[in-house]
Amino acid sequence: MRAFIFVSVSMIAFAAPAAAQERSFNFALGAGVGAAPEYMGSGDTGGLVAPTFTFGSLKWGPVDIGNGVRGIPDNGLSLNGAFRILDERTAETSSELAGLEDIDIAVELGLGLKYQQTNWMAFGEVRKGVTGHDGVTGTLGADWIVRPNDRWRFTAGPRVNFGNDEFANTYFGVSAAEAAASSFSQYDATGGALSAGLAVTGTYFIDDKWSLEGVVSYEKLLGDAADSPITLNGSEDQWRIGLGVSRIFNLNF
Repeated sequence: MRAFIFVSVSMIAFAAPAAAQERSFNFALGAGVGAAPEYMGSGDTGGLVAPTFTFGSLKWGPVDIGNGVRGIPDNGLSLNGAFRILDERTAETSSELAGLEDIDIAVELGLGLKYQQTNWMAFGEVRKGVTGHDGVTGTLGADWIVRPNDRWRFTAGPRVNFGNDEFANTYFGVSAAEAAASSFSQYDATGGALSAGLAVTGTYFIDDKWSLEGVVSYEKLLGDAADSPITLNGSEDQWRIGLGVSRIFNLNF
């Protein structure tokens, strides 16, 4: 079983009653289980247990970002927060990586822009690593949306993932010191489009707060990510499957 990832979100605020409705934070917290590659470029699959976080909206004085976890803006365009967690990579759990430096759990934070209509949406986001790596990553994607009834929603669409040189070299590069200590040859990875694929999700809305979600995704590593000796020892094909439950929270302060 891969490492458990713990994320805690807390907020303590003091505000006058008259200002209570002017400040709000909408988000969803949940937990999921699934299966994914042991690390980027791995040919082995491991179990995954992880919390989930979805940014909905933040309203605080002049700041007005997002339209809620389930909201659709009137003009279709919204600015959102972006969040991603990458599991740690260690030789202890993946012995073929012996000699490579371990990579801690990475938390990425950033912003995204989304345009959504009733039956489709397109989005782009940029994230910066705050733990695990110092690189910059991003994702471009689009989804076709199907709602058979008020309880069910299905989405499917393409994804392209990008990373700068620092991100690419963290996960796919091999330094001279690492090459001397491992079975991998030295390799300097450069950034760009690092993977492309497809994601399919199905969501069941239990009520206005709770939901169940299943996801299946496929990515094919590209460019220097695909040519890395780490990937050549593993696989360019990256499959993920997951099932989770989440709850929406609205904080007014």
